Amino acid sequence: MSEQTIKHHLPDEVLGAYSAGNLPEAYSLVVATHVSLCDDCRAALDSFDALGGAILEDQATVDVSDAALAATLALIADSPSVEPVRPESKSIFPAPLAEYVGGGPEDVQWRNVGGGVRQAILKTSKEATARLLYIPAGKRVPDHGHKGLELTMVLQGAFSDQVSRFARGDVEIANEDLHHDPVAEMGEDCICLAATDAPLVFKDLIPRLAQPFIRI
Repeated sequence: MSEQTIKHHLPDEVLGAYSAGNLPEAYSLVVATHVSLCDDCRAALDSFDALGGAILEDQATVDVSDAALAATLALIADSPSVEPVRPESKSIFPAPLAEYVGGGPEDVQWRNVGGGVRQAILKTSKEATARLLYIPAGKRVPDHGHKGLELTMVLQGAFSDQVSRFARGDVEIANEDLHHDPVAEMGEDCICLAATDAPLVFKDLIPRLAQPFIRI
């Protein structure tokens, strides 16, 4: 998939934080999945990586003990990481996500959350939550706002909201300023990968009552 197909990209501040290793695991999963499909964001990430490498080369070196080196390598080995891959297969789940969940949509343990919508919360670090959402074609997500940052990447189908239309590979960036009720486009069920660092703020009573049970 090329940048001509993808219209909604990741901002530089997110790509820069990913390159520096400063994003929570959930957000890193979205970035890696998007970058595996998007030529533009992959090129931008390569630039951030090159800049970071140049900065490190200019830093003064210091001697460290063998114990310090061993401890650092142990921390790296134990840290969760999500690496982007280069353009790959046409499967619904790009390689970073497929490796993360161990397969495709048929291998996901979906949970019904009402109205035909299903979700699967992925295992990530506690700083943010990653989830897969399955929204039937034509279905509307309840009206809601955001307390923090939400990155939502479309994997299949498309949805539209008050901002724009988002199709496969597109990422919507939502923060406290966005209040919307996305609708899955007719013709194909919509599957998304979303990462959040705070609960959503639902407008209607029923979604608010269900929120503690569906953990969204």
